[in-house]
Amino acid sequence: MLGSFALLAMAMRQLPLGTACAVWTGIGAVGAFAVGIVTTGEAVSAALIVFGVSGLKLSSAA
Repeated sequence: MLGSFALLAMAMRQLPLGTACAVWTGIGAVGAFAVGIVTTGEAVSAALIVFGVSGLKLSSAA
């Protein structure tokens, strides 16, 4: 966790706060997803992934 905050602080030297936090959150979400697949054997459904990404894209302000 401490390493994660250190890397976030380094990224914020060159990126705006909002961008750095968004990327940091995205990496955390992907990491949690990967850990869930590896440790608990969660099913991976390509349709659910595509639906989730599409939903995020459609709901974001352009």
